[in-house]
Amino acid sequence: MSHHTASAPEATWAARWAGALLCLVVAAIHVVDQGGITTTRDPHYVGVAYHVLEIAAVVAAVLILIGLVRLGWLLAVGVAVGPLLGYILSRRTGLPGYSDDIGNWTEPLGLVSLAVEGALLLLSVPLFVRSLRRRAH
Repeated sequence: MSHHTASAPEATWAARWAGALLCLVVAAIHVVDQGGITTTRDPHYVGVAYHVLEIAAVVAAVLILIGLVRLGWLLAVGVAVGPLLGYILSRRTGLPGYSDDIGNWTEPLGLVSLAVEGALLLLSVPLFVRSLRRRAH
């Protein structure tokens, strides 16, 4: 008799929903941070990066939910890592043409973003690796 409270498919389904939700929260945080969905941050390349991230997050969520998990989890890793790196660079050295956030490590929305992206990274990396192992067998 198994002592697990959820079968493997149920656990996988829960992880997929959690991953999709985390991706959507990353997108929502960045929409709020840029001032709305139709707003583009300055400098322009940062604003474009926000839009690319938001689209990638939604696409990752959809891929994970419809069962294209290998590609979905890989994209989710990027959705987590990209803004984490952007946060560190923008606060440490600044970015070309963008130095407003240097030293601003405790911005509340930034901290929420770090928590969500960290959770997404911790979830998506092992599930992406597991999807690769399943293909090898």
